[in-house]
Amino acid sequence: MNKIEKKLYTATVNVQGGRDGKAVSSDDRLNVDLRYPKELGGNGEGTNPEQLFAAGFAACFEGAMGTVLRLKKIKSEGISIDSNVTLGKDANDGYQLAVTLDITIKGVERSVAQEVVDEAHQVCPYAKATRGNIEVISNVVG
Repeated sequence: MNKIEKKLYTATVNVQGGRDGKAVSSDDRLNVDLRYPKELGGNGEGTNPEQLFAAGFAACFEGAMGTVLRLKKIKSEGISIDSNVTLGKDANDGYQLAVTLDITIKGVERSVAQEVVDEAHQVCPYAKATRGNIEVISNVVG
Protein backbone atom coordinates (compact mmCIF):
# COMPACT_ATOMS: atom_id res chain seq x y z
CA MET A 1 0.00 0.00 0.00
CA ASN A 2 1.26 3.46 -0.91
CA LYS A 3 1.23 5.98 1.92
CA ILE A 4 1.07 9.78 1.82
CA GLU A 5 4.45 11.25 2.65
CA LYS A 6 3.36 14.90 2.60
CA LYS A 7 -0.22 15.99 3.25
CA LEU A 8 -1.44 18.76 0.96
CA TYR A 9 -5.12 18.99 1.86
CA THR A 10 -7.74 17.04 3.81
CA ALA A 11 -11.46 17.33 3.06
CA THR A 12 -13.77 16.69 6.00
CA VAL A 13 -17.44 15.90 5.43
CA ASN A 14 -19.94 14.84 8.05
CA VAL A 15 -22.63 12.45 6.83
CA GLN A 16 -25.65 11.55 8.89
CA GLY A 17 -28.44 9.30 7.69
CA GLY A 18 -26.49 7.59 4.90
CA ARG A 19 -28.32 7.47 1.57
CA ASP A 20 -31.35 9.15 3.15
CA GLY A 21 -29.48 11.82 5.06
CA LYS A 22 -27.32 14.89 4.74
CA ALA A 23 -23.68 15.59 3.87
CA VAL A 24 -22.03 18.79 5.11
CA SER A 25 -18.39 19.76 4.68
CA SER A 26 -16.48 21.34 7.54
CA ASP A 27 -16.44 24.68 5.68
CA ASP A 28 -20.16 24.32 4.74
CA ARG A 29 -19.34 24.73 1.01
CA LEU A 30 -20.86 21.29 0.43
CA ASN A 31 -24.26 20.97 2.04
CA VAL A 32 -26.51 18.47 0.30
CA ASP A 33 -29.47 16.28 1.02
CA LEU A 34 -28.76 12.65 0.21
CA ARG A 35 -31.54 10.54 -1.24
CA TYR A 36 -31.87 7.21 -2.96
CA PRO A 37 -32.35 7.68 -6.71
CA LYS A 38 -35.72 6.66 -8.13
CA GLU A 39 -34.07 3.63 -9.74
CA LEU A 40 -33.29 2.32 -6.24
CA GLY A 41 -36.71 3.04 -4.79
CA GLY A 42 -36.14 6.57 -3.55
CA ASN A 43 -37.82 9.84 -4.42
CA GLY A 44 -34.71 11.14 -6.21
CA GLU A 45 -35.06 14.55 -4.56
CA GLY A 46 -31.46 14.83 -3.44
CA THR A 47 -28.06 13.77 -4.61
CA ASN A 48 -26.56 10.34 -4.10
CA PRO A 49 -23.09 8.92 -3.47
CA GLU A 50 -22.68 7.84 -7.10
CA GLN A 51 -23.29 11.39 -8.35
CA LEU A 52 -20.79 12.77 -5.84
CA PHE A 53 -18.20 10.16 -6.84
CA ALA A 54 -18.80 10.88 -10.55
CA ALA A 55 -18.25 14.60 -9.98
CA GLY A 56 -15.15 14.08 -7.85
CA PHE A 57 -13.57 11.58 -10.25
CA ALA A 58 -14.20 13.77 -13.31
CA ALA A 59 -12.92 16.94 -11.63
CA CYS A 60 -9.77 15.20 -10.44
CA PHE A 61 -9.20 13.49 -13.79
CA GLU A 62 -9.64 16.76 -15.68
CA GLY A 63 -7.03 18.33 -13.38
CA ALA A 64 -4.64 15.47 -14.14
CA MET A 65 -5.25 15.93 -17.88
CA GLY A 66 -4.47 19.64 -17.50
CA THR A 67 -1.20 18.74 -15.81
CA VAL A 68 -0.27 16.37 -18.65
CA LEU A 69 -1.19 18.99 -21.27
CA ARG A 70 1.00 21.60 -19.53
CA LEU A 71 3.96 19.23 -19.15
CA LYS A 72 3.74 18.25 -22.82
CA LYS A 73 3.20 21.90 -23.85
CA ILE A 74 0.01 20.99 -25.71
CA LYS A 75 -2.56 23.74 -26.16
CA SER A 76 -6.23 22.85 -25.95
CA GLU A 77 -9.45 24.80 -26.18
CA GLY A 78 -10.92 23.12 -23.13
CA ILE A 79 -11.78 19.77 -21.65
CA SER A 80 -15.21 18.26 -21.05
CA ILE A 81 -15.91 14.99 -19.23
CA ASP A 82 -19.21 13.17 -18.93
CA SER A 83 -18.63 10.97 -15.90
CA ASN A 84 -20.87 7.93 -15.46
CA VAL A 85 -20.75 5.93 -12.24
CA THR A 86 -22.78 2.74 -12.23
CA LEU A 87 -23.83 0.88 -9.10
CA GLY A 88 -24.45 -2.77 -9.78
CA LYS A 89 -23.93 -6.28 -8.50
CA ASP A 90 -20.95 -8.55 -9.04
CA ALA A 91 -21.03 -12.32 -9.66
CA ASN A 92 -21.36 -12.95 -5.90
CA ASP A 93 -24.35 -10.58 -5.58
CA GLY A 94 -22.18 -7.96 -3.85
CA TYR A 95 -22.39 -4.27 -4.70
CA GLN A 96 -19.86 -3.00 -7.23
CA LEU A 97 -19.09 0.31 -8.92
CA ALA A 98 -17.95 0.96 -12.49
CA VAL A 99 -16.86 4.24 -14.06
CA THR A 100 -17.05 5.40 -17.66
CA LEU A 101 -15.49 8.73 -18.62
CA ASP A 102 -16.49 10.20 -22.00
CA ILE A 103 -13.80 12.78 -22.64
CA THR A 104 -13.47 15.63 -25.10
CA ILE A 105 -10.31 17.70 -25.46
CA LYS A 106 -11.23 20.53 -27.78
CA GLY A 107 -8.67 21.58 -30.35
CA VAL A 108 -6.49 18.48 -29.93
CA GLU A 109 -6.08 15.65 -32.42
CA ARG A 110 -7.83 12.46 -31.28
CA SER A 111 -4.62 10.36 -31.11
CA VAL A 112 -2.91 13.05 -29.00
CA ALA A 113 -5.99 13.28 -26.79
CA GLN A 114 -5.81 9.52 -26.22
CA GLU A 115 -2.15 9.81 -25.16
CA VAL A 116 -3.07 12.58 -22.72
CA VAL A 117 -5.90 10.47 -21.25
CA ASP A 118 -3.60 7.44 -20.90
CA GLU A 119 -0.98 9.52 -19.08
CA ALA A 120 -3.61 11.19 -16.88
CA HIS A 121 -4.51 7.72 -15.56
CA GLN A 122 -0.99 7.57 -14.11
CA VAL A 123 -1.29 11.04 -12.51
CA CYS A 124 -4.87 11.21 -11.18
CA PRO A 125 -5.26 10.10 -7.53
CA TYR A 126 -8.80 8.79 -8.22
CA ALA A 127 -7.51 6.69 -11.13
CA LYS A 128 -4.70 5.36 -8.94
CA ALA A 129 -7.09 4.54 -6.09
CA THR A 130 -9.52 2.65 -8.32
CA ARG A 131 -6.93 0.84 -10.48
CA GLY A 132 -7.42 -2.90 -10.18
CA ASN A 133 -10.43 -2.43 -7.89
CA ILE A 134 -13.21 -1.37 -10.26
CA GLU A 135 -13.69 -1.14 -13.99
CA VAL A 136 -12.78 2.32 -15.32
CA ILE A 137 -13.33 2.97 -19.02
CA SER A 138 -12.10 6.14 -20.70
CA ASN A 139 -13.56 7.02 -24.09
CA VAL A 140 -12.08 9.86 -26.10
CA VAL A 141 -15.20 11.10 -27.83
CA GLY A 142 -13.91 14.35 -29.23
